[in-house]
Amino acid sequence: MCTGTPIGIIEKYPTEHNKFIGIGATIFFTALFAGLSGGYALYYVFAGTAFAVFFAIVFGILWGLAIFNLDRYIVSSVNKTAKGLRQFYQASPRLIFAILIAIVIARPLELKIFEKEIKEVLKSRYLREQQERITRVQDSFSDKYALELEQIEKLQKEYDEVTNEVSLLREELKSEVFGQMTGKTSGVVGFGTYAKQKQEVIQARQQREDYLASRLTELETFINRQKEAEGINDQMMLTESRLAARVSTAGFADRNWALGQLTEGGDDVNNSSANAVLFITLLFIAFECAPILVKLLSDVGPSDVDIHESEARIIRWLTATSPISKNRFVRAYRNIGGKPGRRLTRKPMYNKRVRKVEGKGKRI
Repeated sequence: MCTGTPIGIIEKYPTEHNKFIGIGATIFFTALFAGLSGGYALYYVFAGTAFAVFFAIVFGILWGLAIFNLDRYIVSSVNKTAKGLRQFYQASPRLIFAILIAIVIARPLELKIFEKEIKEVLKSRYLREQQERITRVQDSFSDKYALELEQIEKLQKEYDEVTNEVSLLREELKSEVFGQMTGKTSGVVGFGTYAKQKQEVIQARQQREDYLASRLTELETFINRQKEAEGINDQMMLTESRLAARVSTAGFADRNWALGQLTEGGDDVNNSSANAVLFITLLFIAFECAPILVKLLSDVGPSDVDIHESEARIIRWLTATSPISKNRFVRAYRNIGGKPGRRLTRKPMYNKRVRKVEGKGKRI
């Protein structure tokens, strides 16, 4: 049934059973892999939704049936009675179409095979994108509030200088009170004139330090309030759990891109992945083309001859154009529901005359 050849014809020739069982089984399993591949691809299209599994199952069944129907038609349409390279010429468009189907089937399954490596590539990409997004948002915010940020920077610089200066002045005042002789102290023990002068300087610088601190607090509060309003504080690097959740819901396009990244580049790992992807694709191409190639390479069987002769006979009967052709005459004048070969009998339209023949009651 899977080969598209009428079962009645195959049953007439027992020697054809094994060939058609092999071709039909290949078509069936190709459609099965196509259904699994299509369902897996659509599952990641709807990943994260409540109906992802339902859509994947429905689409997988529909996609598998579609591929089954196409393969069945491709194999059944190969004419085995053609001679020489004509068979391959007739089958070349079908082989190209089979290669395209194989590539479509192989890609989702390749994504599943390299799933772990794809997740690592996606993690690196999402982290890099998040970092770029944070940098871009921060740069935009800095451009918008450049004046306030510049004031904060200047005030912070002055505040640090004043704080250091106050610390040094306190050390000098301590040395002056205890009578330690330095280049900036008198060496006299007690709180004398020099100590009072230094105390006044310290108080003045302390007032400036307090003013700078209050001004910095005011500006920083304003900036933090604006960051909160514009969502700057919400921009943070992805945690491990959030990153894993995002990778698990990645769509088909992202996974396909990640697989492409695994096969690009010149290092040994990428070359190995590229070779693996290539051989998997070639395997599915060979698997998809196998039914056609088996039928092309097999000898002409009795079922092929039977089908060809039956089709040729029907075509001759339908396309006969000669005026004296018996087939044409039968088709043109046959009664509806009548037996083939029986001509239409037309009754005369003139009035019947009835007369009696003496001694006989017959009508003439």
